[in-house]
Amino acid sequence: MRQLPLARPACGRTIQGFVTRGTLLARAAALCLVAWPVAAQSPKAGNPAGPSLRLPLTPETAPLETAHGIVRLSALFAATDTQPVSDGLQWRIFEEVPGTDGNHKLVAQSTDATPNLSLPNGNFVVHAALGLAGATKRITINGTLLNETLVLNAGGLRIAGQLGDTPINPTKLSISIYVPERGNPEAKLVVANAKSGDTIGLPEGNYHIVSTLLDAAANGSASPTNSVISADLKVQAGKLTDATLRHRAATMTLKLVNNLGGEALANTAFTILTPGGDVIREMIGAFPSATLAEGEYVAIARHDSQTYQTTFKVESGVDKDVEVSAKETPPPEAP
Repeated sequence: MRQLPLARPACGRTIQGFVTRGTLLARAAALCLVAWPVAAQSPKAGNPAGPSLRLPLTPETAPLETAHGIVRLSALFAATDTQPVSDGLQWRIFEEVPGTDGNHKLVAQSTDATPNLSLPNGNFVVHAALGLAGATKRITINGTLLNETLVLNAGGLRIAGQLGDTPINPTKLSISIYVPERGNPEAKLVVANAKSGDTIGLPEGNYHIVSTLLDAAANGSASPTNSVISADLKVQAGKLTDATLRHRAATMTLKLVNNLGGEALANTAFTILTPGGDVIREMIGAFPSATLAEGEYVAIARHDSQTYQTTFKVESGVDKDVEVSAKETPPPEAP
């Protein structure tokens, strides 16, 4: 019998077979890795149990959150009030125990009239502020609803300005509030540049009010005039005090003219003085304006190295032009 030689596969085909089988094995291993968690979650009978999984924490094993409570805050102007303060409050809550730097940590704040604030259990200090008035109270949170009312022992002050019988635009008034002090004739400034018409919260007591009429300068900024009105007022807890301060002033427009009623000369420097020589205003221009308190004044005009002057009177509410005549100065007489 004739024996046939053993068939030998081509070398290239053998290598390709190994590569193909290797690829299939790698893919099968990857599929097993992907499918393993599924098999581990539902093992079949007879199969070895899969590795333990990290399941979410149950309520029994989860860490407990810090217990919280709610504090509902309100404030009264006076202990006899029945209605709480409805606007302008600033609430701040601090930890009772100071930190290593000696300061109390701020844990909550609100501008609501009656806020509801969530706080962890513990001791805290509540501070309510309304303008310059304020009150402080210690509270304890124990996981329940806590209602707290603070008494400010304060009142409101509202100031308005009038020029004669005409209300003054709040932008043309500067109002300062002082607290009288023993041994201090000028008192202590507690509010600077308060706005006319605003309600200012103040602790109960006596106050000195100063209202200054403002004048618009050439650059658009406001400058104080010599029209200043002051008054002493008393603020009572739980009450709103309305005060109207009346200014007596008028606006004067200065002109240097060759003839009365003529055209104003440009590049003129003006100085306004009291009869006693106190300088009130200095201005430059053809016809600058100035608001002045009621009274008598001297106007000095300087133009082309020459000086001219006149006197004039200011009546409250009567705005007018003040003309300074630029007459030639007579030459000195010959000796």
